[in-house]
Amino acid sequence: MKVRPEFSIMTTRAQPIDETLWQEFVASVRPRLAAGTKFTERESLASKTTMRVGGPARVYAEPASSEELRQLIVEAKRLALPVLLLGRGSNLVIPDSGVDGLVINFGHANWQKFEPQADGRAWAGAGLRLKNLCGLAIKAGLKGFEFLEGIPGNVGGALRMNAGAMGGWMFDVVDEVHLMTMDGDVRALKKSEMHVAYRHCEELHHAIALGAFLKPAATVESSEIRQQIDTYQKKRVESQPREPSAGCIFKNPTGTSAGRVIDEAGLKGERVGDAEVSTVHANFIVNRGHATSADIIGLVRKIRAQVKSAKGIDLEPEVLLYGQDWRDVL
Repeated sequence: MKVRPEFSIMTTRAQPIDETLWQEFVASVRPRLAAGTKFTERESLASKTTMRVGGPARVYAEPASSEELRQLIVEAKRLALPVLLLGRGSNLVIPDSGVDGLVINFGHANWQKFEPQADGRAWAGAGLRLKNLCGLAIKAGLKGFEFLEGIPGNVGGALRMNAGAMGGWMFDVVDEVHLMTMDGDVRALKKSEMHVAYRHCEELHHAIALGAFLKPAATVESSEIRQQIDTYQKKRVESQPREPSAGCIFKNPTGTSAGRVIDEAGLKGERVGDAEVSTVHANFIVNRGHATSADIIGLVRKIRAQVKSAKGIDLEPEVLLYGQDWRDVL
């Protein structure tokens, strides 16, 4: 099972948000941002996800610098407004109603740098796509990042989720992480100072990764790295659906795989609206064209109920229900 990275809620608010707070936030922050910084209201999010579903963000921002990021999160904290981080949108389902929060994305080029260092490490910005990281590592002859190539995320999300594929994990190649707390303070932490586990980095559940110094396994000829990536690509094409999806929907139960138990329950091809259990890999829900978030949630419910009935197993979602909690809808 591939673990795909994504950010989650940094701060939450249980009650509906007074519109005047959003107006105050926008009026306060907008003058402090550079002219080229993307800062919009009610920005559609569906096109920014791999599942291609969901509504708008109340406020959406792509800060150009650490200082702009600090301005955004500190002002949001002052007004007790929810802050969410959006990476490549690859392991989440956005509700049809959208997100009543500040959604921050590292889409600006300043967050997408890859810089080999004289000491053998390489700096990777939080917004750098993992696929691009691998391509740049190939050019630099840096081996050890190949397993990340097929994960449709970026460095920041991979750090937060300790993303993994093909037997490798993000923190296998991390030396030092730079992050910003929700108070706007920047810190640098060595890997040995961080609490990392399966799909989890404790320090980044309440802070934002700005980037990391990575350590390659070796320096080799680019052709050797390319050959390993080609092997991984072939395996992925043969085992995963090509239609829009959010990756693996459910966590693997103890002692088995979610895909296996869903398949054994006869659910491949099951549909709710345009959401369908993939016929290639049963732990993927794919968008057959016009699926809605409601379709996907309905299909998740159906899968859980039938697997529980047939196998006695309670499947737990692995993907995020962005801005909400699965427990409130299942």
